[in-house]
Amino acid sequence: GAGYTFGQDITEQFNHVNGLAFVARAHQLIMEGYQWAHRQGVVTVFSAPNYCYRCGNQAALMEVDEQFASVDGVDAYDHCNFTRFDPAPRGDSWRQSKRQPDYFL
Repeated sequence: GAGYTFGQDITEQFNHVNGLAFVARAHQLIMEGYQWAHRQGVVTVFSAPNYCYRCGNQAALMEVDEQFASVDGVDAYDHCNFTRFDPAPRGDSWRQSKRQPDYFL
């Protein structure tokens, strides 16, 4: 896949120009399920526990409360709650693929 790397300065500029408190993004492996970056300007939420049955990561869901929409941008992240999930336990009966995906080589 393609990606774009950006720093805190770009985050602050983007959020200011667009009137956002922060950007919520997904589809990047985060071992703890979610992670704030750039002084709470960006949050990454990853919802696939034990990605590809081999990463051992947690998953997370983000929920915003009723006051979120009416809060001034600075403290908006205080109105976000995260629930983390561990991978489901697996017995020896599941079949593991013998082929290793190219992106893990």
